Amino acid sequence: MTKHINKIKISSKNALTATEYLNGIKSGNRAILSKAITLIESSTPQHQKIAEELIEICLPFSGNSVRIGITGVPGVGKSTFIEALGSYLIEKKDKKVAVLAIDPSSKKSGGSILGDKTRMNNLSVNDSAFIRPSPSSGTLGGVAKATRESIILCEAAGFDTILIETVGVGQSEIEVKSMVDFFLLLMLAGAGDELQGIKRGIMEIADGIFINKADGENIDKAKLAIQEYKNAIHLFPPNSNGWTPKVLSCSAIENKGITAIWEVIESFIHLTTSNGSFSNTRKLQSKFWLEHTIDSSIKALFYANEEVNSKIKELENQVTEGVISPFKAARELITIFKS
Repeated sequence: MTKHINKIKISSKNALTATEYLNGIKSGNRAILSKAITLIESSTPQHQKIAEELIEICLPFSGNSVRIGITGVPGVGKSTFIEALGSYLIEKKDKKVAVLAIDPSSKKSGGSILGDKTRMNNLSVNDSAFIRPSPSSGTLGGVAKATRESIILCEAAGFDTILIETVGVGQSEIEVKSMVDFFLLLMLAGAGDELQGIKRGIMEIADGIFINKADGENIDKAKLAIQEYKNAIHLFPPNSNGWTPKVLSCSAIENKGITAIWEVIESFIHLTTSNGSFSNTRKLQSKFWLEHTIDSSIKALFYANEEVNSKIKELENQVTEGVISPFKAARELITIFKS
């Protein structure tokens, strides 16, 4: 089963057409699904072309899942929590669960630590689960560049619950929020905001705050933390979707509180579906990603321009030496790009 989460290198010898990828994905072929995600992560132009076509033909078979973003600082127990929640959904709710685990990229090699596939032992061998670690590649907020497209592929493969685990570094979790339905923040009992590295801005966008590791000597601390976070939530502006974020405790390692957390998520989905905000949010997310794609595509085209590349080092040196301002250098490069 571990073959399902290993990356498969793409070469011209084993290249597939977009339709062949789709057929493999829909038939439940995990190797093809992994290979398709590798394809959309690739920056090679020929791969990008097939990837764009694949995403286009997968769209009619997507959108039928619940997308859940899970964040929290390292050490809060995200992987253990995801394994507990994923196992519960498969065993008790007959769900098919895909986990897109965004790993911190190595600053030296650019590679991924890929620790999650070893931490989620039970889930990784379950036929109803698919775990895909992807390097964050330095993306702000720890979200891999192709995560949103990976969601579409997993939905086309029939996964009805998508769990997205982020690095949890407290930076620009807006990117996570912009691709999920429910944003879940894991916290620790007995640790202040400063110690946990959690900013108020992240708490404000959370739909649920869950105090993990509420076991043993931490039970009383968890009760106190629940009250503190509930009080904090009352100070935040009300959500336009009519939902008031819930605060609960759980112990992923002891498998306690998982049922209650899923009930919170179900309540959220029911409320937002009935008042129309669920559909409206999905539309706004699509608009956001259109703008995001335009920005990244223009940037890619800019740096791929040969004349820009031949001039950029010279201008960088002039900027660092104080000969010209960054604004003048940027204008000159844009003029070259436009010509």
